[in-house]
Amino acid sequence: MSLFPMFETPEPAKLAPQAARLAPMLAKLAGREVYFGTSSWKYEGWLGSIYTRERYETRGKLSHKKFEADCLTEYAETFPVVCGDFSFYQFPTDEFWRKLFEGTPSKLTFGFKVPEELTVARWPTHARYGPRAGQPNDGFLDPLLFKTHYANPLFPYRERVATLIFEFGTFAKSTFATVDDFLAKLDPFLGALPKGFRYSVEIRNPEYLTPRYFHRLATHNVAHVYNAWTRMPELTDQVAIEDTVTADFTVVRALLQRGRNYEQAVKSFEPYEQIQEPSESVREGLRQIAEQAMYCQKPAYLFVNNRLEGHAPTTIEAVVSRLAALPGLGG
Repeated sequence: MSLFPMFETPEPAKLAPQAARLAPMLAKLAGREVYFGTSSWKYEGWLGSIYTRERYETRGKLSHKKFEADCLTEYAETFPVVCGDFSFYQFPTDEFWRKLFEGTPSKLTFGFKVPEELTVARWPTHARYGPRAGQPNDGFLDPLLFKTHYANPLFPYRERVATLIFEFGTFAKSTFATVDDFLAKLDPFLGALPKGFRYSVEIRNPEYLTPRYFHRLATHNVAHVYNAWTRMPELTDQVAIEDTVTADFTVVRALLQRGRNYEQAVKSFEPYEQIQEPSESVREGLRQIAEQAMYCQKPAYLFVNNRLEGHAPTTIEAVVSRLAALPGLGG
């Protein structure tokens, strides 16, 4: 023991058991530019597996406030990237972006969902939209709105932005009769986007998965988001479609199992402490996409949601375990 304990270098904080297993595996994959992360991170159900309860205790009790404020720092000790769903519902302020990036480790990168102010063609008939409910959205695919209120404030932090995701909900035929009608709006918008970010598009209309759609994205080096979602084809089926690689990077969002809606998943899986229902097809799709990215030597960002199987970190661990046998990843 040192005679001068006040000058001893503190030991690094120990990782929770699952985090300790995952961290070296994910670091090896990140070395091959394959980045696994989760959709959001503030889940107390991960205490004991990814998060260390003692870090967030005050006088022996869990401080929910401290956990929400600080858990992203511990998250970054295991995962290289995270998807921020929060930005779908607002235009974050300059101050918000500053605090987020200055308050988190510089090695952590983010995927952000672009606000619905830009991706909703007609506002849903839901009480939270107030008088706008059911009305056309004047800001839909407005490049000036995007640049002024989103891209410009985020631009100083662009090196830590993995991708910006334009998530489009299912369009009714009354909004866009065909995929060509949608592309007529999307194409000029993509062409007007400012440089400096990786852009990706996620659609919820399976009939849009056509050569014309993929060609339009490829023209602008915009990634098609392979998405596991209730009414979309399985990931393995999407991978099998020709020309789905539309950019010099890949994005995946594993959100829901086919046939299950969001409310059902929440009811079945909360508080997200463990796997409830494994999905072999989604796991295999994630493996194929990651392996394909390594073969093509293109960066890949793979985001997994708790509502897919019940515990996103365990889903990721199952997938990366299958990748461990690849050259350069074993041992």
